[in-house]
Amino acid sequence: MTPAGFSRGDVYYLLPELVVCTGALLVLAADVLLSSRRQTRVAWVAIVSLGVAGGLLAGMSASAVTIARGTFAVDGFAIFFKLLFVMAAAVTVLLSHRYLAIEGGQGGEYYFLVLCATAGMMIMASGIDLITLFIGLETMTVCFYILAGFLRPNRRSNEAAVKYFLLGAFSLALLLYGMSLLYGLTGSTGLRAIATGLASGSNGRLLAVAVMLLVAGLGFKIAAVPFHMWAPDVYEGAPTPITAFLSVGSKAAAFAMLLRIFFEALPAFHIDGLGSLFGQPLGWASFFYVLSILSMTIGNLAALTQTNIKRMLAYSSIAHAGYMLIGIVAGTPRGVTAALLYLVVYAFMQFGAFGVVVLMRRQNIAGDELRDLAGLSSRQPAIAIAMLLFMLSLGGIPPTAGFMGKVWLFASAIEAGYFGLAIIAVLNSALSLYYYVRVVVYVWVRDEQPGTPPIVVSRAMIVALAFAAAGTLVLGIYPRILFELADASAATLGRAGPVLGWLR
Repeated sequence: MTPAGFSRGDVYYLLPELVVCTGALLVLAADVLLSSRRQTRVAWVAIVSLGVAGGLLAGMSASAVTIARGTFAVDGFAIFFKLLFVMAAAVTVLLSHRYLAIEGGQGGEYYFLVLCATAGMMIMASGIDLITLFIGLETMTVCFYILAGFLRPNRRSNEAAVKYFLLGAFSLALLLYGMSLLYGLTGSTGLRAIATGLASGSNGRLLAVAVMLLVAGLGFKIAAVPFHMWAPDVYEGAPTPITAFLSVGSKAAAFAMLLRIFFEALPAFHIDGLGSLFGQPLGWASFFYVLSILSMTIGNLAALTQTNIKRMLAYSSIAHAGYMLIGIVAGTPRGVTAALLYLVVYAFMQFGAFGVVVLMRRQNIAGDELRDLAGLSSRQPAIAIAMLLFMLSLGGIPPTAGFMGKVWLFASAIEAGYFGLAIIAVLNSALSLYYYVRVVVYVWVRDEQPGTPPIVVSRAMIVALAFAAAGTLVLGIYPRILFELADASAATLGRAGPVLGWLR
């Protein structure tokens, strides 16, 4: 027997999510059954479950079906994001083992929450119904609230959790109100049914209010200005591996949800009677146009004065959200492809940068200040080279993956006629080089302070950093494989929808 609304075939397409959830339960059981000396095996349970889920997803790469009574899509777009989430979770687990040992955290609870957050992200990527998207969003968000405050004796961690929860609840209220207005206007929660209903009616002021609320709610989730106020404090206070996971996984899941809602439910929306922006009808792309400029500019300007690496990378993450919004604003197949490609590129270089910060954490040394990086080149030359690579990639310097990602994003803006947006993006990218190069100066030029404890590199840490460095370099030299994958995935977005003619 299968639950109401599900067929036996549906269960097959839900196997990746089921495997991740089963792995989360097994992690809790292993944590209870194994002694404290064997806690490494708890991490391996999480890694294996993620590996199995990734294998199942790879086997479904050619799928394009809708299950669970039209609420859940298994297509190239969803599988692309799910593979990204699985990869992000696996790297987070690799970065966390030694960090938890230093902080004295419980591995079972921690890995359980990481896997549950991953399951929520996967649901968000496949959701084509507002209720399904909300379930996935809440599953992910609640786990991150707890993970942000996981270090209970740490006041900064507690503060991060409280701020994230309060501001997250407020943004969720905005998002839910926008969703309820869409339901009231169309009588459906299905994204494609909403698109059909809106296509046959007029775009009134009530719909404009719904769109603005959705933009505000999702703007918080991607940490776009002016909805970014939570990011610096949460990134600084949360456990560093969780900060990396939050900046990559949560942001990617929010972008997946954003693309689903605006490109499947609201593809032809524009506000009547309010003119245009740079020759384009005033619609949701206009809102993201403004958010993109604000995020790039304010994010980079705020990062210039930071001495805490985690806060600097938080503002950098805000700026990168602005870059990613360029593809959304373009609204073309190439723009969506560029946004997907940049999300993967961003994951590699962001995990690499935060991985080095995790490595610098030692007894009595937080390792998240710029001065803590001084002399790294003489103590760990290979790690210093990797950090140089990550900083150059974040700044968009060839031949790194960050350069190729920005080229595709900026080109998509030019192709769509947004020349001013492309110019602003290039100037902001040049501005960001200042604080990225400053990190390199501390790593390679500054001398270490006397009496600094040695840096201990675990095998799991080596694997994680090597993976991030390889992805950052290989995708910069030969990005074609990733581009083709992103292009094929973007082409499936809204394939079955009634309005998305530009994606056919």
